[in-house]
Amino acid sequence: MTEPQKRDRPWLMRTYAGHSTASDSNALYRRNLAKGQTGLSVAFDLPTQTGYDSDHVLARGEVGRVGVPVGHVGDMRTLFDGIPLERTNTSMTINATAMWLLALYQVVAEEQGADIATLTGTTQNDIVKEYLSRGTHVFPPGPSVRLITDMIAYTVGNIPKWNPINICSYHLQEAGATPVQEIAYAMCTAISVLDAVRDSGQVPAERMGEVVARISFFVNAGVRFVEEMCKMRAFARLWEKVTLERYGVTDPKQRRFRYGVQVNSLGLTEAQPENNVQRIVLEMLAVTLSKDARARAVQLPAWNEALGLPRPWDQQWSLRIQQVLAYESDLLEYGDIFNGSEVVEAKTEELLAGAEAEIAKVLEMGGVIPAVESGYLKSNLVASHAARRARIESGEDKIVGVNCFDTTEPSPLTADLDSAIMVVDPASEQSVLAALEAWRAERDEAAVQESLAELKTVAATEANLMPATLACARAGVTTGEWAFALREVFGEYRAPTGVGGAPVAVAAEPGGELEQVRAAVAATAEELGAGKLRLLVGKPGLDGHSNGAEQIAVRARDAGFEVVYQGIRLTPEQIVSAAVAEDVHCVGLSILSGAHSELVPDVLTRLRRTGVEDVPVIVGGIIPAADGEALKAAGVAAVFTPKDFGITTIIGRIVDEIRLANKLQPWTPAPTTATN
Repeated sequence: MTEPQKRDRPWLMRTYAGHSTASDSNALYRRNLAKGQTGLSVAFDLPTQTGYDSDHVLARGEVGRVGVPVGHVGDMRTLFDGIPLERTNTSMTINATAMWLLALYQVVAEEQGADIATLTGTTQNDIVKEYLSRGTHVFPPGPSVRLITDMIAYTVGNIPKWNPINICSYHLQEAGATPVQEIAYAMCTAISVLDAVRDSGQVPAERMGEVVARISFFVNAGVRFVEEMCKMRAFARLWEKVTLERYGVTDPKQRRFRYGVQVNSLGLTEAQPENNVQRIVLEMLAVTLSKDARARAVQLPAWNEALGLPRPWDQQWSLRIQQVLAYESDLLEYGDIFNGSEVVEAKTEELLAGAEAEIAKVLEMGGVIPAVESGYLKSNLVASHAARRARIESGEDKIVGVNCFDTTEPSPLTADLDSAIMVVDPASEQSVLAALEAWRAERDEAAVQESLAELKTVAATEANLMPATLACARAGVTTGEWAFALREVFGEYRAPTGVGGAPVAVAAEPGGELEQVRAAVAATAEELGAGKLRLLVGKPGLDGHSNGAEQIAVRARDAGFEVVYQGIRLTPEQIVSAAVAEDVHCVGLSILSGAHSELVPDVLTRLRRTGVEDVPVIVGGIIPAADGEALKAAGVAAVFTPKDFGITTIIGRIVDEIRLANKLQPWTPAPTTATN
């Protein structure tokens, strides 16, 4: 009788979750753990991620939307009530304010009676990709690297099982990175971080292996299965080489490439969203089938994330996908099934060679920080994303249900769109604000001010900031107070947009759509007596996902518009002021966080108050159909969602709305004369 194969231990199974309030999220975590989830992955709301209290003007409409609001240690207590942190592996997607959230987590663990040396989990803490793709940065690069360095030094000495940074290439892919760029830019970030820790003198040279051992990565797995799987094998080989040759780490266990993954959310479609299930499965296989490059933790998006916020049932479905593969299949009974494949080896070597060449280029510039500050990395990502979008629009890249095979039967999953996603109760924001006010009223204000003063004093030195941050957490300081104390010392930072340096992605071929739109733009400008049509692209609120806004800005530029794009994180008042000052012909707003119902009407109201009546406002983002109709009723000229993949067509619609608002006749292209 054949002995059964010994099975490997499954990867950690997570669900990225958090919303509304700390108590609501706590209930969700308990349910997910009861369903067999083996690790927590905490989603924080945008005010928490960007260092604002829930009652700050920029937080309006954003509280509890894309994650849980954590304003102080009391919220952290509630978030993990009844969940023993000593026995829980917790991943926290937090970057600019990572030190603050880790401090809150440690204080709550201590209150539970935990030995902090036993805590396991991860703080993402990768600020570089925030400058490039996700936009939740706060401080300039120099101070941001210092915060990361201080955290790594502190955890190595005090929380040795914690991963203090998760080098994150996930959002680079969503911002347009090719596999080569994703590997290269993530590795450049890791090199910059390790160099900073080594050069800080906070960790003895003989302990650098311990630092390397706690560096983890968080990657994206797209639908191109073979390429994505080979990407992970190339990642692992490159990490082995860098840690051995650059940092002299000789222990193979310390050099092991450890990564978690969320599969690609960018590729999820609003059209025929049921197709997203097979996309998610295929993407998961890319990071699980190859044992030598298998993820240590996996979290899967839900099938309906292109429509809105997933419900608990949708998240359960994604968890069950992982469990079926891990427990029903025989995958974990074998070694790496791709070893010896000539195809896999060739593709892995190709990606590795490309990544090493790009890394050399970045290092010649002085490393990843100078490459961020110069705009080099951002321009590359915007250009890659524009090229990808152009391939989709031309049909070269096929997206089933979007640009091909788009006839469909009615889907029972989306028969009632209002119930196919979860909607955050607007009243939850008011409850958070009331609780925050009560927290401030009941704490020891003198202790708060004393701890904040000490934080600023330490920030002005080269001392480690973690002890002062822990003192703030224990005193009852709020997220916004901690961040604004450091803003006073470090300042704030607005990253390059990359729009100006992006090359033309779509040629204006004779008779093509872009040529026709360019003619319409020129004709409309002439009729209005303007040198050029001017389009303001604005991102109100705290949503930093600027990929869509950047692509609209680039294509509008290529169509002949003068584009006003000031980047992310603007108040409605700032957007309207810019629209009036620049005398624009259209305002385009991009919001993916769910705050559109609050922020868009505010922009409309402020525009009308200034007497501007002939400037149409258009909106793009993840906007449910009912919300879209409400926005149109409020005065929005047009609403675009992910199903509107033709960017040139969108620019043409903008021209149409400008003409309509200015009472011009619909534009028709001049007839072409046939020639023999």
